[in-house]
Amino acid sequence: MAAASSSDSDSGRAESSEASSKWLDAHYDPMANIHTFSACLELADLHGDGEYKLVVGDLGPGGQQPRLKVLKGPTVLSESPLPALPAAAATFLMEQHEPRTPALALASGPCVYVYKNLRPYFKFTLPQLPPNPLEQDLWNQAKEDRIDPLTLKEMLEGIREKAEVPLSVQSLRFLQLELSEMEAFVNQHKSKSIRRQTVITSMTTLKKNLADEDAVSCLVLGTENKELLVLDPEAFTVLAKMSLPSVPVFLEVSGQFDVEFRLAAACRNGNIYMLRRDSKRPKYCIELSAQPVGLVRVHKVLVVGSNQDSLHGFTHKGKRLWTVQMPAAILTMNLLEQRSRGLQAVMAGLANGEVRIYRDKALLSVIRTPDAVTSLCFGRYGREDHTLIMTTRGGGLIIKILKRTAVFVEGGGEAGPPPAQAMKLNMPRKTRLYVDQTLREREAGTAMHRTFQADLYLLRLRAARAYVQALESGLSPVSATAREPLKLHAVVPLLVPGLNYPLETFVESLSDKGISDIIKVLVLREGQSAPLLSAHISMPVSEGLAAA
Repeated sequence: MAAASSSDSDSGRAESSEASSKWLDAHYDPMANIHTFSACLELADLHGDGEYKLVVGDLGPGGQQPRLKVLKGPTVLSESPLPALPAAAATFLMEQHEPRTPALALASGPCVYVYKNLRPYFKFTLPQLPPNPLEQDLWNQAKEDRIDPLTLKEMLEGIREKAEVPLSVQSLRFLQLELSEMEAFVNQHKSKSIRRQTVITSMTTLKKNLADEDAVSCLVLGTENKELLVLDPEAFTVLAKMSLPSVPVFLEVSGQFDVEFRLAAACRNGNIYMLRRDSKRPKYCIELSAQPVGLVRVHKVLVVGSNQDSLHGFTHKGKRLWTVQMPAAILTMNLLEQRSRGLQAVMAGLANGEVRIYRDKALLSVIRTPDAVTSLCFGRYGREDHTLIMTTRGGGLIIKILKRTAVFVEGGGEAGPPPAQAMKLNMPRKTRLYVDQTLREREAGTAMHRTFQADLYLLRLRAARAYVQALESGLSPVSATAREPLKLHAVVPLLVPGLNYPLETFVESLSDKGISDIIKVLVLREGQSAPLLSAHISMPVSEGLAAA
């Protein structure tokens, strides 16, 4: 009886613990054999039937045999090999035509492979870079048998150490060969032209001209050549090219390409650079004290994870807002968005097997997993709106579903914004005038913005001209140097109703205040326009106005 009661109490505690949890355990497979990171996980309605599937750019065990996998629930629907390791995956709408089926873009090596309905649709290859002229000259000499392979190797090593332009893949492979293999390699490749190709390091999407969820989007690519490329969603041509001081590894974009957008790029040199529309170079720079391991935008705050086991919140202008120390190293980060409650938070997978969810610096929830999580993805999966998908270091797959009744509450003792800040406002209904104005702004948004900028620049120009004219003519009381103090001559009209003492006594009382500036005092009697007394008084302006 005692044993039975003990088992009943244990089961009761387990059930209460499960009921109090915010998450439902939907699936766990420690042998799923999925090795990837957060940038290569994507949830999308690939066939337009409302059934969201999981797209995985799988690195393969040990970085061998990379593959593209598509999962429906715990089952793998399709699997296809990739020519190189995947760098990022993204889904986007290419056109407005029906049926509006999103396309899948997978960055791998120097190419972006675009799929529609899980079938190959287009392949975009990064433009080739000009080769090093010294390297080109050396291979031309080798082609004419003017230098031997050993001399070629020594000169290529000298170029690699000193030249700013890196060597091509052909030269790098040649430098790794043994002496006995060099001659055969030179004879095989000396007739080929030198090609220098960069690779893709990061990828994200940017809305083209509308902020709607189902609007057409552009692809934004970060390359090993320290450049950012914006691709047209239909023709896949380069719409914009921006340069960075270092190689980008994490990208965050907000806005629309045709109107205005902001782009944050975390680079390998430990800095985060901010770019805006029509800027070829970064506008702001955030210098970190350690290397970034993740970058997530939560509303208008950039949340950065560093390899010093900490999360930092920054504004787009680089001002640090807060810092939170983690109990272990951060392995991966991603965004958690619950639109039904207006919640946006950041998820951080730690090396100790925890997944922590933060809103600003307030801890909302902690999920403990059997193994360290290496990738995170939150969104609609299948028919469930709020599904959390995690892959572990050992290749396992964990799927959890957020309960519909779950409410995230800030942890006790954690500093953060008040709970009232997260409450949705009761907004009034949209009027016909508001709808018409919105349509007008959509149709002529670019022209309206340019007109506003032109008027703003014209106002600044007129103000600058008026200021210069005032300095040159000396009409305004402006002191150019500290040695020439400014003297202000003020006229203070006084209205004294029912004055029952001599005006001279009133003026003398003002004169006793001190000597600084000259004030002309006009004393008027109520109902009369002519002054009764006009006098010049030497006193400070502020004291004279206070006395008046």
